[in-house]
Amino acid sequence: MVNIAVLGFGVVGSGVVELCESNADKISAAAGNDVYVKYILDLRDFPDSPYKDRIVKDFEVILNDPEVSLIVECLGGSHPAYDFSLAALKKGKSVVSSNKETVAKFGHELLKTARENGVYYLFEASVGGGTPVIRPLSKCLAANRVEEVCGILNGTTNYILTMMNKYSESFATALASAQEKGYAERDPSDDINGVDTCRKICILTDIVTGKFCDPAKVDTTGITAIRPEDVKTVEKWGGAIKLLGRCTLVGDKYAVMVSPFVVSADRMIASVDNVFNAVAFKCDAAGDVTLCGRGAGKLPTASAMVSDVIDAVSGKAYRADWSTPEESREDDFVSPDDVADRFLIAFDNGADALARVNAEFGEVRVIDDATALYVMTEQITGADAKKHIANLEKLGLKSQTALRVLL
Repeated sequence: MVNIAVLGFGVVGSGVVELCESNADKISAAAGNDVYVKYILDLRDFPDSPYKDRIVKDFEVILNDPEVSLIVECLGGSHPAYDFSLAALKKGKSVVSSNKETVAKFGHELLKTARENGVYYLFEASVGGGTPVIRPLSKCLAANRVEEVCGILNGTTNYILTMMNKYSESFATALASAQEKGYAERDPSDDINGVDTCRKICILTDIVTGKFCDPAKVDTTGITAIRPEDVKTVEKWGGAIKLLGRCTLVGDKYAVMVSPFVVSADRMIASVDNVFNAVAFKCDAAGDVTLCGRGAGKLPTASAMVSDVIDAVSGKAYRADWSTPEESREDDFVSPDDVADRFLIAFDNGADALARVNAEFGEVRVIDDATALYVMTEQITGADAKKHIANLEKLGLKSQTALRVLL
């Protein structure tokens, strides 16, 4: 029998315990051994829980029990999640985590510590929640050079944008609905400002490149500036606005960004709505591969975490690896300004607005001119788009919206 401990008895932690109990036979068959939750760490009391006899409040009890060989970390935040994980790995205990903040910031160190101690640090649930993303990327696509990773990595923002698109709701109303349904936290800033998406695309970038992608250095824009008129115009054009994390090859290096994109209806991810996530990989051999599913929730996330438990217990887990911050260089990645895309830009409308835009950008395609002048450029770099917009604003033609277009 393999004894495990679950750190945190909230939504995800309780889901892990529930799944380990309800599907014990299936888990044991897949792992090649019985898996038993011996401890649950939480500062709260759960007098009505059927697992109340397993709850402890002191991590040292778990750390110093030689019978516990694996820890499932469901705490969230960097601390004490990082501290507990590091201590466990040094003690020779494998760690499974859903914690994107800890993986994005400290994954390099935790992976190195796991290797040094002959154990695993696994984190399938940290990116796609219940949707397998890391395992397909690192195993099934291992023979490929991944040229682009582009994904809807946050269900909260996708729900908000869906409400704005399909039901013409304002951002504020859509956010309130997301909070009412439990999709958004009381403080939704990490979601709506793109921070959560940034951490997840950094983890995928780390795996693709083998280099540490620092979340603090990624160009990140959230969805707070998206207006109902932008959504309606894009819908009229035949697409959807999605908050995307994107890692794309430019020459022989990658550019990483988080931003709202105008996504063409030809792209599968344009139709992924509500709280669903989707990640699209562009590979040199396999071509385009898209994975889609629920990005959060009690049992979907628990499913991904228990799959990591099974891999660790069976000894068949994939060992990720990427560079440390000390090994990283300033030129490991290129700026998103170097990436060429079409842009959808809204300008103040006026008698000579289109002529002035054409004079600056060259010929543009008019998408709408009822209120604002929405135009789509030819493919240009981010740097050129910024330069042309700045030139027009100096001449008094103000831009209202500027979004990259994913065709």
